[in-house]
Amino acid sequence: MSTLVCSHLRPLALTALTALIVALPGPLYAKKSDRDQPVAIDADRITVDERERTHRFEGNVLLRQGTLEIRADEVIVTQDDQGFRTGTAIGKGRLATFRQQKEGSDEWITGQAERLDYDARAERLTLTGRARVTSGADIVEGAVIVYEVVNETYRVTKSGATSSAPNGRVRAIIQPKNPPKEQKP
Repeated sequence: MSTLVCSHLRPLALTALTALIVALPGPLYAKKSDRDQPVAIDADRITVDERERTHRFEGNVLLRQGTLEIRADEVIVTQDDQGFRTGTAIGKGRLATFRQQKEGSDEWITGQAERLDYDARAERLTLTGRARVTSGADIVEGAVIVYEVVNETYRVTKSGATSSAPNGRVRAIIQPKNPPKEQKP
């Protein structure tokens, strides 16, 4: 397995995949300091096409930036003529996954899908195929989870791909934020 650490990858869509972390209900925030950390990517192969502005990492890919970890079979990052980037993490034989520590907390946010796509121009993150995001005991799952970064909204749908929720529907499980108080006898 080869390792590539590139400071020029920091602003790429891979960093923007951290936007996925706020896709659950309630005020969830990824660790802000992660954005200032170097990106390290382990993979079996890397293909860089400077003319097409494409980086393709293949084979048991592990991306780390601070507390953020993304695992996939393939990660592709491209840049258009205006400098906008797109990033895609694909799970071929398994689901693409991520995990990141929440800001100011010991809790972790995790997610998985067959495919994770981030479009910097649209500021949109899409998890497709058996999509699931978990924060603590809170869970959101469905076929597709779309997070709009600009207006901080998300949409979970059951159409367009295989859902991770029972019966192909969407599901949210949200735990009470204030645990019940113990009753004294």
